[in-house]
Amino acid sequence: MKKLTILSGAGISAESGIQTFRDGDGLWENHNVTDVASPEGWRKDRALVLEFYNQRRRQLHEVKPNDAHQLIADLEKYFDVEIITQNIDDLHERAGSSKILHIHGELFKSCSCNNKDLIYEQKNDINIGDKAEDGAQLRPFIVWFGEDVPLYQTAREIVKEADILLVIGTSLQVYPAAGLIHEIKDDCLLIVINPNETGFGYGQRAIVMKETATKGVKLLYDKLLDLV
Repeated sequence: MKKLTILSGAGISAESGIQTFRDGDGLWENHNVTDVASPEGWRKDRALVLEFYNQRRRQLHEVKPNDAHQLIADLEKYFDVEIITQNIDDLHERAGSSKILHIHGELFKSCSCNNKDLIYEQKNDINIGDKAEDGAQLRPFIVWFGEDVPLYQTAREIVKEADILLVIGTSLQVYPAAGLIHEIKDDCLLIVINPNETGFGYGQRAIVMKETATKGVKLLYDKLLDLV
């Protein structure tokens, strides 16, 4: 089976009702991203950070995978599909995809604020005073701005082996994830689905579809099967 690697971003989850990370003014629900998604924000106001992600987690219980998630899962019948996602939701999993790498963390997990290797399932709120087994406060299992991306090297190796790289719903503005596109091999087919200009130079080799995730995947689906 050909290796189909998918790099997904906020645009695919937005169609399920999950708000994208930032809107045009750089705010996230009236919060500066550094206040809720950085080590500095955590040190400044843990309660604010925890409540922010508690709200995200509650919302995630209310939404469902959309047609793009479902069609991507269905492609496993025809391709060796691996998903590298910048998203912290579990919508790819719920749609039935089996190989997903969350490079920015997972909303339904928590970890010790002193040791990110102490990881726990977290379907409900995290409160001040909730402790890991090492006695430290639990925090969201999220890669914040200014933190290392420990799974980036794994993502690079996956992209290097891809026969097809399908980029969906990401502006490719957040690094290091945006750099993954440079790792493809010379004969890899590069397809980008994004309704907006990304400001990223794909070169002549990319097929760019200015569509939403769901419409783009629906349009592309049969064409991908022709490549099996």
